[in-house]
Amino acid sequence: MIQLTENAIDKVRTILDTQEPKPAGLRISVVGGGCSGFSYSMAFENSQSMLDKIYEFDGLKVFVDQASLLYLDNVQVDYVETMEGSGFKFENPSVKSTCGCGSSFSA
Repeated sequence: MIQLTENAIDKVRTILDTQEPKPAGLRISVVGGGCSGFSYSMAFENSQSMLDKIYEFDGLKVFVDQASLLYLDNVQVDYVETMEGSGFKFENPSVKSTCGCGSSFSA
């Protein structure tokens, strides 16, 4: 199961509210690429696919495809703001290694 922190939910809602037309929800997925093999992807989605797993966080729908579910089990998504910058952070207990820049991983 995937989890979103309150900070992540609030930030996604803030961005979602600026979109016209308003998307149905957020898609979180794992895609091939990066120096370690896989990368996380987040994008707004207008409709769900038939095989999507749908999570709901305080009314925010999050869509995850079947293939990505294998890599997103017990993942927590947070939104952080630091002196170095801000962005979404994935805490994934299944990750075996990450690249030097932290944008890709292997599982």
